[in-house]
Amino acid sequence: MIDKLSDIEKKYEDLTLKVGDPDIIADNEKWRGLMKEHSALEPIVAKYREYKAVKEAIAEAKELLGEKSDDEFRELVKEELSENTARLETVSEELKILLLPKDPNDDKNVIVEIRGSAGGDEANIFAGDLFRMYSRYAEQHGFSIDIMNTSYGDMGGFKEITFMVKGKGAYSRLKYESGVHRVQRVPETESGGRIHTSTVTVAVLPEAEEVDVKLDPKDYHFDVFRASGNGGQCVNTTDSAVRLTHHPMGIVISCQDEKSQRMNKEKALKILMSKLYRLEEEKKQNEIAEERHRQVGSGMRNEKIRTYNYPQNRVTDHRIGLTIHRLDSIINGDLDEIIDNLTTADRSEKLGSESEP
Repeated sequence: MIDKLSDIEKKYEDLTLKVGDPDIIADNEKWRGLMKEHSALEPIVAKYREYKAVKEAIAEAKELLGEKSDDEFRELVKEELSENTARLETVSEELKILLLPKDPNDDKNVIVEIRGSAGGDEANIFAGDLFRMYSRYAEQHGFSIDIMNTSYGDMGGFKEITFMVKGKGAYSRLKYESGVHRVQRVPETESGGRIHTSTVTVAVLPEAEEVDVKLDPKDYHFDVFRASGNGGQCVNTTDSAVRLTHHPMGIVISCQDEKSQRMNKEKALKILMSKLYRLEEEKKQNEIAEERHRQVGSGMRNEKIRTYNYPQNRVTDHRIGLTIHRLDSIINGDLDEIIDNLTTADRSEKLGSESEP
């Protein structure tokens, strides 16, 4: 690991010289590429330099302990040595995490699909609750929301809603949300006060760009129709809604929230490209580890990943066995504790697989 870090530091220093070279700065595209590489290496190099500084402090403390000195001074040196030894172990683990291959999708925008599943109207209502939860989480982190398609529930909420979360790192924060979300509570329509269990499915897709997916126009076609539902005064006056069908994969996507047919087509294509990109990514992952089931971050929609129990004010993430008794704040967008724990668990699992022979 040390040899690898030393090489990274040398490369970083070389890049530092290059990004300051006037000839390279004049080539804007080349300069941007080098700056991106330089920025990616910066946190690793900073942590490596911290590691070297702690190692040097430990060596100096050991040398001082070998010299003649009074007891009080020796105790101070021993205390410093103990602190730095513990710090060295922490920094070493942080370095291992920084050296893990980065998910190339982490900085991308993300497309989220929420669908009411088992439970009828109550499932649709909870789909609306989850949409508000993610919307508030996005707002707290400086992300923006762009609604792409909606199908409203008869009693409120959504039968289905698709939206994009825009902002650097959106996918890195929301990628663990894919799966089945279960809610246990007394519905407003329940006169007997009985607790009902309903489920909602969530799919999280990194936004795909044209360079990520080769899309042949011969493989898909659009149908247009008149939009319906809560879309505003003008939504029903023109055939602005579109239905996109991708024949090879049998994917059908409808978009009707925009008044412009062109804009609905653009959104439908974005969703299609992201779905195809996700399918290709899953295929690659299965080829790499077809016998290894990764529970954290696997994104399988048939997994029950989380339970929201309203009577107990409890949220449980089943993948990592995490239970938090403050559902009220979580459903209002305070998801960081859950996401941070999922990220840590995922990194630990990757570290474990890296160390396997």
